[in-house]
Amino acid sequence: MPEPDLPGGTAARLLAALEARGRSLAVAESLTGGAVCAALVAVPGASRVLRGAVVPYATDLKHTLLGVDADRLAASGAVHPQVARQMADGVRVALGADVGLATTGVAGPDPADGQSVGTVYVAVAGPRHAEVRTLALAGDRETIRATSVTQVLGLALELVSSDQI
Repeated sequence: MPEPDLPGGTAARLLAALEARGRSLAVAESLTGGAVCAALVAVPGASRVLRGAVVPYATDLKHTLLGVDADRLAASGAVHPQVARQMADGVRVALGADVGLATTGVAGPDPADGQSVGTVYVAVAGPRHAEVRTLALAGDRETIRATSVTQVLGLALELVSSDQI
């Protein structure tokens, strides 16, 4: 029987795929505030793959902790596809991991950085490839955040399983 496609199931499959390839993982979360890391550490044995996570909720921390371009942040704010990509690359480098995941966006209740509620960017970066997915999500704050967790884990699993990163 196949494993259900739930955040925990996707997290377990992602960790197994990374471990099978001898790769490590790091996470940078703004929008999701640690929920991606929580989904990963809920899986027994996650420590064999997961190096750690950074939750740079404040915009300036995206620059100081992860190396996101300060000019990009000043021009567009934190909710931008290039910010997501730079967060994923930055956490990968900062924590010494092979693969980095990142989330940034607007969960509401109000718009932010000129973006409407539900605008989300999730990114996955590895040594050979990085990809950002743009999401336009509906629902309340909790739903947007939960869907973002599912989406970034799913994107990472897709890229790792297809050996793109």
